[in-house]
Amino acid sequence: MAVNIALAGNPNSGKTTLFNALTGSNQFVGNWPGVTVEKKEGKLKGTKEVMIVDLPGIYSLSPYTLEEVVARNYLLKDHPDAILNIVDGTNLERNLYLTTQLLELGIPVLVAINMADVMEKTGDQLNLVQLQKELNCPVVMISALKQTGIKEAAQQAVALANRSRIETAYGQFDERVEKTLERLAALLPQTIPAAQKRFYAIKLFERDRKILADLPEIPAAESIIASLESELEEDAESIITNERYLWISSMLERCYLRKKQSSLSVSDRIDLIVTNRWLALPIFIAVMALVYAVAMGNWSISIGTHGTEWTNDVLFGEIVPNAVDSLLNSLKVSSWLSGLIQDGIVAGVGAVLGFVPQMLVLFLLLCILEDIGYMARIAFIMDRIFRRFGLSGKSFIPMLVATGCGVPGIMASRTVEQDRDRKMTIMTTGFIPCGAKMPIIGLFAGALFENAWWVATSAYFIGVAAVILSGIILKKFRIFAGDPAPFVMELPAYHIPSLQNVLRGTWERGWSFIKRAGTVILVSSIVLWFLQGYGFVDGVFQSVEDNNHSLLALIGNTFAWVFYPIGWVGDMAWKATVATFTGLIAKEEVVNTFGVLYHYAGELSETGEEIWSLVQADFSGLTAYSFMIFNLLCAPCFAAMGAIRREMNNAKWTIGAIGYMCGFAYGISLIVYQLGGLLLKEVQFNFFTIVAIILLGGLLFLLFRPYREGKTLEIRIKTAKRD
Repeated sequence: MAVNIALAGNPNSGKTTLFNALTGSNQFVGNWPGVTVEKKEGKLKGTKEVMIVDLPGIYSLSPYTLEEVVARNYLLKDHPDAILNIVDGTNLERNLYLTTQLLELGIPVLVAINMADVMEKTGDQLNLVQLQKELNCPVVMISALKQTGIKEAAQQAVALANRSRIETAYGQFDERVEKTLERLAALLPQTIPAAQKRFYAIKLFERDRKILADLPEIPAAESIIASLESELEEDAESIITNERYLWISSMLERCYLRKKQSSLSVSDRIDLIVTNRWLALPIFIAVMALVYAVAMGNWSISIGTHGTEWTNDVLFGEIVPNAVDSLLNSLKVSSWLSGLIQDGIVAGVGAVLGFVPQMLVLFLLLCILEDIGYMARIAFIMDRIFRRFGLSGKSFIPMLVATGCGVPGIMASRTVEQDRDRKMTIMTTGFIPCGAKMPIIGLFAGALFENAWWVATSAYFIGVAAVILSGIILKKFRIFAGDPAPFVMELPAYHIPSLQNVLRGTWERGWSFIKRAGTVILVSSIVLWFLQGYGFVDGVFQSVEDNNHSLLALIGNTFAWVFYPIGWVGDMAWKATVATFTGLIAKEEVVNTFGVLYHYAGELSETGEEIWSLVQADFSGLTAYSFMIFNLLCAPCFAAMGAIRREMNNAKWTIGAIGYMCGFAYGISLIVYQLGGLLLKEVQFNFFTIVAIILLGGLLFLLFRPYREGKTLEIRIKTAKRD
């Protein structure tokens, strides 16, 4: 018989590590029915009938975020056979808050105390027997990172699945609160299982709107709730929150002995420097600069660049073209088909795949930073900055995700509670350079800036600056006005990264890019080859030697005038325009388009570096930077636009978001090219220079124009002992 086990826990409790360890490669990823929250499930290794469902990381079962609603709905309506609740052993009080709510569902619960190895090092002692007695459920110690005790925990969870549901006993809270809950439970309909009466009574007491919508109207409940609120001089939700923490504190006093440490832990000592108010941001900038230097710089330590040079010069410069050429000659393939394969597919796809080594190194380093716990600190650091500009630190989390791919980055905006902040996050997350945009940066960094490390680093911080500027500007408008949502995040202890987790994360991000090269980019390479190889000459449709007469040139020249003010002029104008449009299919297509165009001209030899000289002939450093800025900040690929449409769930908001990104990108590129050109004496003063000055003045006005701040809501939780 099939067994479903729900894996529940706080963010950063080790839940994902445990899920990966228990399921291995037997994982299935999709979306929860009706919503875009990611659903992960997998079969327990060594079994065929035991399914592990990885619930979103949550702090409670209250409907504050979409993740919490999804998790609660699954537990209440899908009726899993057991819950495996993973608890961070280094932060028991905070993590057990969720445990107390899971126990009220009546579903058999196994509590797995994670990071047992860390607790052992600190000398903390936990009486498991007493804790089991207090919680009235089995408790085990595990280390998800070192994979100790996880098999036993899974086996116990499976054994629990065969047990009947357990009704949670009353008596945990203050006597007055318990009597009120008992009275409310008596008013609930008989259709609610006895094992879940306490859960529904508490939600009725808290006036949980989503739960109340599923219950028949209970008029007598409000007077009961208001009576206790008046007596305790607190609102209902604060009363329950306070009672839970009081119960957890008193329980831990009886079963948890924390060793008094004479000095700070290693993580705390590191955080004194890494999260220091003055040092945090410079350290973050230095770390990201080093990451991009190793991945994409021109130093001896730039592993990614060396890998890309070999891929371009040897793999796609000699090995693949020579092998394909020999095969085509042996098969006596016609010239047009040979041109399609060599000039279209090999040159186009190869131009993009050549950057895979750089991206794999970049993804590897970012995964290491995530796994050791530094990325959580970055979110904490950025919250201090973002809050000054009207954004929540949670808005930075989607940006971290977007460094791999913009689609999951946009989807990660669901963690932002307030609708206005979430919409603003969706509109700005696409500014962050994703993995697909890295080839654009790599192309111009190599062709015009001698692979300077600062090009990639500046591109990343241009994205961050665009987010901050947008946050300040948009908050000045009524539709986005108001204080940002509060930021809550656990800071996990620093630890040695798990090789399995790092390699898995690197592979998932890298493989996503490679798959796009093998599907979308392959098809578009064929289309591009046709468009640039055929056209009208003297009114006759035929193959063309000069790609300035091609269909691609015709399409590009039709729209190229739009980009003249930002420096796309001359022979490169239509090429840059076409590359930008194809970038809407997939951002990797920008480089692919240049590869196809320049290769057809017959000037690209076996070494991929020769495309750099062709780019140098068309672009100056200023026009290249203008092109790069526009393509980094403008509308994302079609897949990301689809994600924006799903998250906005509104056509007008979707069009507005994409329009804002394109307008912002054009305005910044115009300012950079026109005013930068004046300073570098590449541009003469003209009408568009005046437009650029006006735009810059408007930006400065919106940046420094004051706006009214809303009132801050302060919630205090009492944790004092009862008399």
